[in-house]
Amino acid sequence: MLLGVAFVLTSCGTVEPPSRAVPPSAVESPGASAAAAPSAEPCPKQWGGEGIGGWVPAASDVAGAADSLVPGRPLAALICAYPGVNTDLGGERLAGTRTLTDAGQLAHDLGYLPVGWDNLACTNMGGPMTNYLVRFTYADGRSLWVGSAEEVNHCALTTNGTATSSTYVGDRITDAYRKGPATSAREKDPCRTWMARRGQNARMVPDEPTSLVVCRLDPQGGQASRAEYGTDVARPLATMLNALDARKSDNDCRQTEDADPGVILRLVFGYADGPPTAVMVQAFCRPSVNNGLLQADGDDRLHQEVTRLAPR
Repeated sequence: MLLGVAFVLTSCGTVEPPSRAVPPSAVESPGASAAAAPSAEPCPKQWGGEGIGGWVPAASDVAGAADSLVPGRPLAALICAYPGVNTDLGGERLAGTRTLTDAGQLAHDLGYLPVGWDNLACTNMGGPMTNYLVRFTYADGRSLWVGSAEEVNHCALTTNGTATSSTYVGDRITDAYRKGPATSAREKDPCRTWMARRGQNARMVPDEPTSLVVCRLDPQGGQASRAEYGTDVARPLATMLNALDARKSDNDCRQTEDADPGVILRLVFGYADGPPTAVMVQAFCRPSVNNGLLQADGDDRLHQEVTRLAPR
């Protein structure tokens, strides 16, 4: 029996409920302006890609663009919105813009996303979606486009024309478009919003985490329970996960016989800087461990430890 839904959602980036298409125009908020983009590089009047996200009008020559979606420290950002439906893709018209005079948080979070992977395994609901272009402007006048999307399956590619990420960030771009300066990814509910971090395509838990939230997810979509821990728990558990024989994830799992399919744990590792990273552990699946980019077969020792740490 295949249980693809839980991991399909992890690869696409979130378990939040489907969102509505973005309204035609943004609303003013502090730190943001609805002023038009500079005439040299305005928003294209029409979306030029044929899919959901994954397109920019031109690749940038900004140093580091091959390794990070948004390298360096851009000063401002212009967000261009192209709403439509995911059953009739291509040719979406520009419906609204927003200029962020402080692009720091949005650039910071996008710059931390893992790049170089495109293993999108998605649910197939039809519904609203909004393609986005974000033009980041640097102090020396250079600019960089990022193309992404929000859509009901939470599944879209994000690219700067050189580097591409399959981590879903449509909800974060929509927040910035609607409300102005972006909220840090670290301020999102870790039990509801999927997080990803640069390096997750090489290690199950990259870098040196400083905190851990263990979420017990409700299979019916209800409120998740959680338990929080510090560095003394986060780092040994990260070491245990990184010792597994990990491989590229196909974001699927096969239920094991006589296993309880009701226990779904999300391990969210926090850091002193940058977004958290998340790992799903489902002992009833093979493979049982998945961070959206890598998967592995967890052993009894790991399953016993995460069960001990899980909220009751």
